[in-house]
Amino acid sequence: MNADRSSVPPKPSTAPVNRVLFVDDDPAMRAANLQTLELAGFDVEAAGGAAEALERVSADFPGVVVTDVRMPVMDGLELFRRLREKDPDLPVIFITGHGDVDMAVAAMHDGAYDFLAKPYPAERLATTVRNALDKRRLVLDNRRLTRLAQEAGENLPLIGEAPAMQRLRKTLRHLATADVDVLVLGETGAGKEVVAQALHAWGARHAHPFVALNCGALPDTVLESELFGHEAGAFTGAQRRRVGRIEYSSGGTLFLDEIESMPLSAQVKLLRVLETRTVSPLGTNEVRPVDLRVVAATKVDLSDPAQRGTFRADLFHRLNVVTVRVPPLRERREDVPLLFAYFASQAAARFKMEPPAVTPAVRHHLRTHAWPGNVRELMHYAERVVLGIEETGEDDAPQQASLPERVERYEAELIREALARHRGDVKATLQALGIPRKTFYDKLQRHGIDRSAFVPREG
Repeated sequence: MNADRSSVPPKPSTAPVNRVLFVDDDPAMRAANLQTLELAGFDVEAAGGAAEALERVSADFPGVVVTDVRMPVMDGLELFRRLREKDPDLPVIFITGHGDVDMAVAAMHDGAYDFLAKPYPAERLATTVRNALDKRRLVLDNRRLTRLAQEAGENLPLIGEAPAMQRLRKTLRHLATADVDVLVLGETGAGKEVVAQALHAWGARHAHPFVALNCGALPDTVLESELFGHEAGAFTGAQRRRVGRIEYSSGGTLFLDEIESMPLSAQVKLLRVLETRTVSPLGTNEVRPVDLRVVAATKVDLSDPAQRGTFRADLFHRLNVVTVRVPPLRERREDVPLLFAYFASQAAARFKMEPPAVTPAVRHHLRTHAWPGNVRELMHYAERVVLGIEETGEDDAPQQASLPERVERYEAELIREALARHRGDVKATLQALGIPRKTFYDKLQRHGIDRSAFVPREG
């Protein structure tokens, strides 16, 4: 991978999805309906016939088409068929006379959105168009996210349009060529290993091994053998020589995850490796040179003695040539839909299924969930959605709820967003919401919101 591939492809331009193309050969009918739709707040344009309408509509047309059925030269049904060839998901609404209802119903079976029988109330036209535009927005948004996700490719999860991700990519591009040791700080699931892989892939070491080891996943005795290697007979059970991860990564990059959990005995030996760039496997006095870059990752701030615990200060300072912080997902919420689209498309390919549409229920969850597990949690959620085992039925309720119920849900959504933005900090959340502390806790209880779920986790 080249460094210039680390940037995200530009976001496709998208016009506001509020356009209505009204097609009718009757000038009086066009004028009356245009006025109705304009008063309802839509961006309206008119066409005097089907041929003119076809010239104005292309794939990804940011709106809907309303057309009369009976028109000279080309009728509304033929127009509908031609439009479906351009974009099968374009909502088309028919205006019919009494004798055309059966034809309109048949067209709906073929994919038309709806029909209105003359005469119809102005409000009925506006409501039908509004609902059709909601569907159109969903379709176009899904297409945009899918297109961006496909273009993102192997940069995941370094893709994103959030300023924090743009800064991170820029920093990694510079560090990749500097070939210095790097300490990566980030919460669990934020993508620390992918950052390490990017540093390796975008630098001069990309043709050599990228070797990863989780320091918290192995017992102390096994960890030292994995890191430094051993000779045959070095300890009971060591029947053959083993090349350690440090020696094996020579020429490339050694990634040490959860470095804060490394035992003290291994810390002392690792410090010597970093200072001398040599390694002595267990069971031998031989000193072997190694040429490697070390990228260590931690979920705690090792610069803080209270968080550092038993981790050696001298090893921290030796590792801390450069520190890179990976932002948690809640600090780049605008990237959640794009990441979801990518994970969903990858999961669909793996499971040999069609990528799912982003339904209102899924969209609601993506927007309001705190994502304490970060990118990893989002990936698993996308997989469950693809498999059809994610329970999101309750999120559909706002579409059908009464006004008081919708107000309640909106209030709960605002509280969750404020908690996520301020990482569960009560004082900051109270200031953002402008409510007393007692009222805040009453609302948490009423809405069933767990404030602790928004506080960053260390494990």
